Amino acid sequence: MSTNKIKHIGVFTSGGDSPGMNAALYAITKSPEVNGIKVSGFRKGYEGLIDGDLVQLKSHELQKLTQKGGTILKTARSKRFLELEGRKKALQTLNANKIDALIAIGGDGTFKGLLAFSEICNIPFIGIPGTIDNDISGTDYTLGFDSAVNTAIENIDKIRDTAESHNRVFIVEVMGRDSGYIGIHSGLMVGADAILIPESDTDFMYLLDKVKNYDSEDAFLIVVSEGDEIGAELVSSKIKEVNPNVDLRITKLGHVQRGGNPSALDRMLGIRLGVAAVNALLQGRSNVMAGVLNNQLHFTSFEEVVKQHEVNKELKELLELFGKQKREK
Repeated sequence: MSTNKIKHIGVFTSGGDSPGMNAALYAITKSPEVNGIKVSGFRKGYEGLIDGDLVQLKSHELQKLTQKGGTILKTARSKRFLELEGRKKALQTLNANKIDALIAIGGDGTFKGLLAFSEICNIPFIGIPGTIDNDISGTDYTLGFDSAVNTAIENIDKIRDTAESHNRVFIVEVMGRDSGYIGIHSGLMVGADAILIPESDTDFMYLLDKVKNYDSEDAFLIVVSEGDEIGAELVSSKIKEVNPNVDLRITKLGHVQRGGNPSALDRMLGIRLGVAAVNALLQGRSNVMAGVLNNQLHFTSFEEVVKQHEVNKELKELLELFGKQKREK
């Protein structure tokens, strides 16, 4: 499609919400207005595309919402869009509302949906990575990750206070269904005694080695990613087997990590990627995700984006270093 034919851009947020989505929506709306392009937002992700649930977006209204967590467009996962009939209804919605291009903010499932949609729809699609898990290739950071880590750190620091008061072992479960990024970042920054993530198969052995002789006035903190193959409950039972005298508690931070005001990094990332997505459309790009690699804008095709983004070698080495027990001479 010629860039001068883009008169109306549609945008939606899909999958799990993440802090920074509203900042991205502000940028996506502000940038086209300068070029006289209309922007409409579809509510509730792909469900809104199917049902034609859309609202016109104005930058002056979104400007005051960049500090707000979640997404004003709402979000949802859509089983109907997985079926061809659902995608055909979404195409009818786009045609009826004369949408010339589409921007989606979400995770790998969102981009897989766009790939399937591109088989019957020939308008350009651009993606923006929005997930607190930071589990998408093609970008160093995803929208919401930094905010989620900050929230986890704040809460774990508070847990340490009560753990110190009672000489307790605390297992803190953080989000990360398939990725240990939140676990390893928050764990290292709070000085956790052990960090368990899905990508490591040695972290549990290091934990048991440390905790079996634990008898201290200090707290003992364990950060576990929810996607770790061991799991918080099993970790607890194994600790009790090797050291039955410990006073142990489990805390699951859960969805509190999704909420709250986005950090400065996530607000700026949302603005950068929002403008980059619009510029990509005007330059004739399609079926790519806008991301940031080495602090430079980078575009990755949807086919490559859907691959799992694993914890890198440097972070794994840090995990191993800080996880090992000091050996007495």
